[in-house]
Amino acid sequence: MGFFTDAYDLFCVSLVTKLLGRIYYHVDGAEKPGSLPPHVSAAVNGVAFVGTLSGQLFFGWLGDKLGRKKVYGMTLMLMVICSIASGLSFGRDPKTVLGTLCFFRFWLGFGIGGDYPLSATIMSEYSSKKTRGAFIAAVFAMQGFGILAGGLFAIIISSMFKARFNAPSYAVDPLGSTVPEADYVWRIIVMFGAIPAALTYYWRMKMPETARYTALVAKNMEKAAADMSKVMNMDIQAEPKKEEGAEVKDRNSYKLFSKEFMSRHGVHLLGTTSTWFLLDIAFYSQNLFQKDIFSAVGWIPAAKTMNALEEVYMIARAQTLIALCSTVPGYWFTVALIDRIGRFTIQLMGFFFMTVFMFALAIPYDHWTLKENRIGFVILYSLTFFFANFGPNATTFVVPAEIFPARFRSTCHGISSAAGKLGAMVGAFGFLYLAQNQDPKKADAGYPAGIG
Repeated sequence: MGFFTDAYDLFCVSLVTKLLGRIYYHVDGAEKPGSLPPHVSAAVNGVAFVGTLSGQLFFGWLGDKLGRKKVYGMTLMLMVICSIASGLSFGRDPKTVLGTLCFFRFWLGFGIGGDYPLSATIMSEYSSKKTRGAFIAAVFAMQGFGILAGGLFAIIISSMFKARFNAPSYAVDPLGSTVPEADYVWRIIVMFGAIPAALTYYWRMKMPETARYTALVAKNMEKAAADMSKVMNMDIQAEPKKEEGAEVKDRNSYKLFSKEFMSRHGVHLLGTTSTWFLLDIAFYSQNLFQKDIFSAVGWIPAAKTMNALEEVYMIARAQTLIALCSTVPGYWFTVALIDRIGRFTIQLMGFFFMTVFMFALAIPYDHWTLKENRIGFVILYSLTFFFANFGPNATTFVVPAEIFPARFRSTCHGISSAAGKLGAMVGAFGFLYLAQNQDPKKADAGYPAGIG
């Protein structure tokens, strides 16, 4: 449920950025509806990633210091409070509304960041070797349902408001196309993320600390045995503590980033960070800017032919369809097959097919923008998401939770996932500017010309 909430909170903002532009940056007499200025759009899309990156490093380290359970509750409370606060605003003018949104989305991201290393580590330490891959992948697969829930909820809310407050399109009446009540729509969508997080808090507090942490890091065998008895509903006795030989103690006392750590795990860390970094450049830019890609190929009608609520509905509908047909199935293919065909095979295969389908879309791009080829574009585009999730998006999450020793596991997972968020920032900010029209006159207001 934590991961469900993470995905909902991270991606729901892409459903409402166009609406925010219409409400707060309307320009009288402009041919196109208002859009967020470059720095504001970059902040709204990217600030949560900056928070997530910081949270992954901080809570990852804290999880190895204080234990998984203590820190797990903290991250959730932070997510509940900041989800609600993101939808409120201090004042009514654009600066204060979006300033509040960005401030709380940073701290929301900080809480989400903690969920990454801790969820993976806890699941890894609770499961057996035989099913460990599937269990960790199943936690991550809830991301797909989170993205799906965001789209479905936006469809429901925008439909309700559209039925109650109908308005003409922007081309007919620029000012009247955005009803004042539309301001509630984005707030409700953003705040809804607090509900699943709040519901999960009770169960997280009931969960005992993982036995592996208690035994291997906190060195309390009796407590570890008692916790395992509770989880497995059977009586488990702690073995009498044997005095470790000096040689074993010495072998396991190396520090994080020490020479010994680097010789044993340096290559592993390089592998988990670099693959996650490279994947997220593509994965996050595609998720955040789906709406722009769909508008470019004409799958979503031109903004001026719709009113504000209609636009939210169309964007949500397109994103929900992609989530339903490719994102969600991709995750569950991984869950079903990861312990059979292995992490390495899935990761390589996923990267390979993502590359193939992206080239197939990008090289004959003009062919796909023709009206009769739109469906083909959407099918190939869906397949890039399918193979991202039945591929590196899932395996980059699973591997760091398994490959490092217990006392560094949470920290190393935090470092790996933070490298991913660095890639997400490159994707989010880079795409925003590069996707602008090559003709400076046709670029969105305030943006420099891009590469189209």
